[in-house]
Amino acid sequence: MSKRQMKRILVTGAVGQIGSELTMALRERYGNDNVLATGRKTKPTETLRNSGPFEFIDIVKPETVEKVIDDYDIDTIFNMAAILSAVGEEKPSLCWDVNINGLYTILELARKKEMAKVFVPSSIAAFGPETPRENTPQETVLKPKTMYGVTKVAGELLGNYYFKRFGLDVRGIRYPGIISSETLPGGGTTDYAVEIFYEAIKHKKYTCFVREDTVLPMMYMPDCIKGTIDLMEADVSMLKHHCDFNFAGMSFSAGELAAEIKKHIPEFNCIYKPDSRQAIADTWPQTIDDTAAREEWGWQPSYDLPSMVTDMLEKLGKRYEGGLLA
Repeated sequence: MSKRQMKRILVTGAVGQIGSELTMALRERYGNDNVLATGRKTKPTETLRNSGPFEFIDIVKPETVEKVIDDYDIDTIFNMAAILSAVGEEKPSLCWDVNINGLYTILELARKKEMAKVFVPSSIAAFGPETPRENTPQETVLKPKTMYGVTKVAGELLGNYYFKRFGLDVRGIRYPGIISSETLPGGGTTDYAVEIFYEAIKHKKYTCFVREDTVLPMMYMPDCIKGTIDLMEADVSMLKHHCDFNFAGMSFSAGELAAEIKKHIPEFNCIYKPDSRQAIADTWPQTIDDTAAREEWGWQPSYDLPSMVTDMLEKLGKRYEGGLLA
């Protein structure tokens, strides 16, 4: 097992919802020039582009990834590139190609070049209808009913295989729904929990695509970024798990979220018109047992529903008043 530390970091999917904020946090921590942001075709924001190096790559084309690894002397990869759940159901072959063949590219290059660490995100989509929905255990049934979920289970198994078979330090978290004030979501089933804030501020109304009583695990982006970096910086000798940590922040229903927003914007009105994403949400957990993450690397969230809503509305409200919210 490599004892090398993270020094030169590559982030794939750096233009995405989590990747964009993770890149900025890593640059602040490890130095702007030591964190290479990459994307496939979406242009980076000015902030992302101007704060450090950026390159276009395609993770299903190994030669494009290997070139930037060599050019920038990369020793650590955060593989955030992925096709998410709702888009994955529309384009299952693309979802498999990016999420599995792309991951294989990353793991193989990391193995051959004896890298320090690789981060491979998983998701609550790895669970399925047979999984206990309340206080979902760390070790449980993984029988997802979406292509995205299938790729997340396969990714966990593949990452653990590379750890055991080749001694590659691969780590991963089962992300809940992530709520961000900086980047719009990219085709996931929990997107309503971000869209609702924009619509509440701009139009004072929102049509939600899941039922009012739909409860899902969620997390505010600052907690997500902190937890991700904390796991990657943890001493490997403390970890009993590697690529499949349950990771919890808060759980609430769509109706509870709307009610919390209404406390700040009394005229806000939310109506509910469930679409195809409701069927996906119904196969996912409502609450998560993340004892392993808390015990093995000290995970502790900082935000609950009221504090997250307050912070989101404050940040988005300022941008809207300044004409920066499209």
